[in-house]
Amino acid sequence: MIKRLIAGVFGIIILMLAVAIGLDQWISIRTQPYIYDEVQTLPHRQVGVVLGTAKYYRTGVINQYYLYRIQGAINAYNSGKVKYLLLSGDNAQQSYNEPSTMRRDLIAAGIPASDIVLDYAGFRTLDSIVRTRKVFDTNDFIIITQRFHCERALFIALHMGIQAQCFAVPSPKNMLSVRSREIFARIGALTDLYLLKREPRFLGPLIPIPAVHTIPDDAQGYPAVTPEQLLALQQQLEAEKKAAIAKAAADKAAAEKAAADKAAADEAARLKAEQEANDAAQDETEDVEPTAKPEPAKPAGRNPFQQ
Repeated sequence: MIKRLIAGVFGIIILMLAVAIGLDQWISIRTQPYIYDEVQTLPHRQVGVVLGTAKYYRTGVINQYYLYRIQGAINAYNSGKVKYLLLSGDNAQQSYNEPSTMRRDLIAAGIPASDIVLDYAGFRTLDSIVRTRKVFDTNDFIIITQRFHCERALFIALHMGIQAQCFAVPSPKNMLSVRSREIFARIGALTDLYLLKREPRFLGPLIPIPAVHTIPDDAQGYPAVTPEQLLALQQQLEAEKKAAIAKAAADKAAAEKAAADKAAADEAARLKAEQEANDAAQDETEDVEPTAKPEPAKPAGRNPFQQ
């Protein structure tokens, strides 16, 4: 019995892995026509979207994925394939700011600050791709990242009806663990798209690229979600969440009090009805006059004067 159970569990695991690998390969095949490995064959588009990643690992070692993406962005811009670079990444913490880090390195490489756009709310690949369309009003753009990441980003774009191509920059040689994690990341993306129907965590007002005004070199870039705006939005959402929790608790307490008051009123009405019924029964008993008992007949006695 135990052997059969173990065999069944093992079979289920094998089946799940086979399905995961099959879905992974399906995404790769589906997006293959939209990926370019050479900058010379890359089509011309107005905007190139650089998907963010950390510049350094926790050990302090430089992240090769970051370097390749930055170099790919420089090559795409200098070759005239894109006119503007949208840097989309995470800015969840004050000490961790992917877009600003990328911007500094691109400016140091000679990219004009006026051609750099920052998106601080690219927390996930889905956020970056959908915000490019819905916030920055760009429906046909070049994604710049590694090939495995290109495939997932393009699949999201295709599902959302967004026209996009991807410039696949090189990857480090030892990427087996990263590629293995990508399988589960793709399963997560499929879940987000088909089951949860997720949207970006933050959207915002429409900000077309290029903006209608210019900015100085020391500015952040075209208006996007600044760290201050993001913090204010997070605080607002937290306050709204607390208010909703407090309102739900108050509504629950009010409902419980109303139920208790109703129960007490019903009990009081029942007791009153019982008391009234008892009083009415007692009044009826008191109103009935008692019937006099007939006196018993006296036995006929003998008349002493009778003979």
